[in-house]
Amino acid sequence: MRESVEVTELGDTVDRFRRVLTGVALDCKCRAALDGVLDRFSAFERRRLLRDGLRQARFQRDKIASQLRLLAELDEINEREADRSVFEELALLFD
Repeated sequence: MRESVEVTELGDTVDRFRRVLTGVALDCKCRAALDGVLDRFSAFERRRLLRDGLRQARFQRDKIASQLRLLAELDEINEREADRSVFEELALLFD
């Protein structure tokens, strides 16, 4: 969700920048070059946001996998567990 908000904000920012520059007297070649630069900037920023979103998703996936590994250990634990820290770790997992 956050990624789509950032992409929208990026598009709005570039659109506002284009509107401001529309009022500036530029020759045709310069205007075309500027439009190309703004288009490339938008594309680069969209890709950067997508990469960041993928990085965050992978981080969350790894976090979930780690929690699942801890949960799998529940079947191996009983009330006579000698290492009491196991119970503290499980409590933290559920907090």
